[in-house]
Amino acid sequence: QQVREEVQQQVRQKEAQLLMRQLVRRIGAVKDQLQEHIYQLSVVQLENLAEALLDFSNESDLVAWLEENSNQSNQE
Repeated sequence: QQVREEVQQQVRQKEAQLLMRQLVRRIGAVKDQLQEHIYQLSVVQLENLAEALLDFSNESDLVAWLEENSNQSNQE
């Protein structure tokens, strides 16, 4: 059980790192506060954000997405 949770955490962290690189390329530097928020997202939320970011043109799009989607459970 613990090993499985550790693996899930590692997968989530790797997905978040890739997502951060994509965001920087798409909208420029991402503020530390937003980065922290992104690293707290579930795998499902990270996958949804990875798809949504293709339509982002600036940081406000990211902020709006995070506000709209942060109410989802982090346990997904």
